[in-house]
Amino acid sequence: MIGYNDYTSMIFNVNGEQRKVIVKPSDTLLRVLREQLGLTGGKPGCENGDCGACTVLLDGKPVKSCMILAVEVADKKITTIEGLVETEIQQTFQEEGGFQCGYCTSGFILNAYALLEEKPEANDEEIKEWLQSNLCRCTGYEGIKNAVYSAKEKIKQRK
Repeated sequence: MIGYNDYTSMIFNVNGEQRKVIVKPSDTLLRVLREQLGLTGGKPGCENGDCGACTVLLDGKPVKSCMILAVEVADKKITTIEGLVETEIQQTFQEEGGFQCGYCTSGFILNAYALLEEKPEANDEEIKEWLQSNLCRCTGYEGIKNAVYSAKEKIKQRK
């Protein structure tokens, strides 16, 4: 039986790379990504699943990494903000000013990226619903929404 303070070695598939980590059963995915792998794009905001600053993708689906135990993701594909490269949503966040202080930005980008991958023709209600899982204390959300709509159009033109 594994105890609370026992450590175990695991291999994570993070951003397309196999990475070895050593975790305790109580370690969250957020902490392991930040403290062992140096992937600090996901932020510790509320650390109770409310704000979304810690969002990562597990097998392409957005999850709050502060709420996932590291031992639960051994067979999953993990994508952090550092794993996205030159995507439409990153470009449009810059063009539309979809950020202010930047603390929540990686969570919003990953959430919006997953939305547009799953539903490239997402309607207004779907976009609103997906964006509700992340909080921003600086912006009025207009730049964020504009970035999602702009990325949606760029994806449509690409296809």
